[in-house]
Amino acid sequence: MQIIFVPERGHALTVSLFSKALLVVVASSLLFVFSSNLNAQAVLEEMDWAYAISPIFPAEEDDGTLYSLPGSEGRFTLNEARNRFGPADWYPQDHLPMPSIVAIGREAAGIMACSLCHYPTGQGKPENASVVGLEPGYFKQQLQDMRDGLRGSANTAKANTAMMMAFAVNMTDEEIEQAAEYYGAMDWNQWIEVVETDTVPLTFRRGGLHIPLEGDAAGEEPIGRRIIEMPVDPEGTELLRNPRAGFRALVPIGAVAAGEAMATTGGDKSIACAICHGEQLQGLGQVPALRGRSPSYLARQLFDFQQGTRQGVWSPLMDAVVENLTGDDIINLTAYLGSLPAEF
Repeated sequence: MQIIFVPERGHALTVSLFSKALLVVVASSLLFVFSSNLNAQAVLEEMDWAYAISPIFPAEEDDGTLYSLPGSEGRFTLNEARNRFGPADWYPQDHLPMPSIVAIGREAAGIMACSLCHYPTGQGKPENASVVGLEPGYFKQQLQDMRDGLRGSANTAKANTAMMMAFAVNMTDEEIEQAAEYYGAMDWNQWIEVVETDTVPLTFRRGGLHIPLEGDAAGEEPIGRRIIEMPVDPEGTELLRNPRAGFRALVPIGAVAAGEAMATTGGDKSIACAICHGEQLQGLGQVPALRGRSPSYLARQLFDFQQGTRQGVWSPLMDAVVENLTGDDIINLTAYLGSLPAEF
């Protein structure tokens, strides 16, 4: 659309100047938005390792073979091991009696068993979360935040975040209470080994995990600025959901020491972790433990806080912590935290 003012030259000049100014403002705004989007995308790509977004692979066909795991008396088919509403319990002796919501979920409401992804022990995996040993009040608040749409992911392709939000909406208060009390009554066990290295195995992504390539495709590549957290037993973890098979987190050389310095002092850009998380980072009341937890999980949470997609009731306490963190800072911090033993 064109607007032309002919009668008075002065008015035409005024409108012309206004139009030019308006165009400059609009163009500048569009450039800012475009630049912001590019910057946000670049930052998201920098943190891609922590989210490990995977292509969708067809499920391994169940041919009826019965599988076993060391130390387990159970023998299960693939479909039994990965049953969303009652997955195989390989080691019943490793955990307390499970409430129904943990053991089988509630299929009528579309709520999968907690034990499917987080395991009966609550140890979890890098693509989700360890939920064992959490103070029940904190556990319940996180599910309430998910119910309220306050705990999302900075990476919208992280499908299991949306799934958890849907589960939380459909869970009853009693089910949330039962899950919180069950997992809160057990202790976290160290099962992540942090290793500093220059190179890492070539990997592909499946189910949110970094899986080493095998055979002719196997090889090594520089680690760069990322953490590669892999299952020690890829088949046992990815296919059979072995709750005793741990993980190895490969981190850049020097990351642990750099992370310790930042965690203990805050450096010149953050706040010492112990102020809220306890002197030994073992957790303090409804503030969760950090020591020994998955670097990938912790990195996602720091980034989600920073990007404003995790906005729960307690989230404002993290604002000053994450505001000035770089991708390297997040790598260093989470490498250090993951390296801490559960016992202290």
